Amino acid sequence: MAARTVVITGGAGFIGVNAAEAFVRDGWNVIIFDNLSRKGTDLNLRYLRQKFPAECEFVAGDVRDDHFSLLHAVGRAELVLHLAAQVAVTTSIVRPNEDFEINARGTFNVLEAVRESGNKPMVIYSSTNKVYGGMPDVVCVKGATRYSFRDFPHGIAEDRPLDFHSPYGCSKGAADQYVHDYGRIYGIPTVVFRQSCIYGQRQFGVEDQGWVAWFSIAALLERPITIYGDGLQIRDLLHVNDRVAAYRRAAADPLRAAGGIFNMGGGPTRTLSLVELLAFLEKRLKKKIPLSYAEPRAGDQPVFVADIRKAERELGWRPE
Repeated sequence: MAARTVVITGGAGFIGVNAAEAFVRDGWNVIIFDNLSRKGTDLNLRYLRQKFPAECEFVAGDVRDDHFSLLHAVGRAELVLHLAAQVAVTTSIVRPNEDFEINARGTFNVLEAVRESGNKPMVIYSSTNKVYGGMPDVVCVKGATRYSFRDFPHGIAEDRPLDFHSPYGCSKGAADQYVHDYGRIYGIPTVVFRQSCIYGQRQFGVEDQGWVAWFSIAALLERPITIYGDGLQIRDLLHVNDRVAAYRRAAADPLRAAGGIFNMGGGPTRTLSLVELLAFLEKRLKKKIPLSYAEPRAGDQPVFVADIRKAERELGWRPE
């Protein structure tokens, strides 16, 4: 039986490189489609090429404008894992046009390439919890080191009304809905995963995105750390291996997964605030980490914890 092929847009990024490695180990051929614009992607690509020279093919391309390359790639695939994105809320506020072109138009281009290919591969899209917006009606309780939800012990579920907040929320939210609707209108098997904070190996975190990695890197290298707000903001954290396990689970059972929208996070038992992470790092490094404080960032949620019971119920997936 011939090996199946997966195209991973943004495949040289943090989640992409981990997904590529996992799918190769599962016996897939992997096509990495990436423009290598993010710092560190060249290192990730080199890692994959050295480790899997026969199983990983690289296609240099941009989801914004390389239609022929994209069409040729997805035409050979049984699965398209669409991870290519502009990933920072702050960048979206400064450069909203670029954010729209990458996240909204880029996703539309991927979907159109899939539709025009006639191949109907499964499409898995990496969305975000930011599609739920600031949730101003949700009551948050302030504790000593963190905020918490008053009324949502399991976290926020997928039936929460969408409220795109920030250009990033709008571009990712529009893409989220396009992916879901292309499944309904064109019969393409699509899955949307709305992810919380992902962390793990080969993440090149920076101040604007990847906060667990950024705090760890900055603390180790003694770089300045700025806390935007009071630092009590809380997120549920998910290790990248668990994130990739959900992709693999969906790909293994497309009939069950297709058409689904799933929250993807650590859930209520895997949460951390900014100051709690810093306290952990100080304890491990045995030194005080100097901090400065600034005004909260636009669009920042004081609390987000994903209700992940639907993914467990319908996909048989849970974080490990």
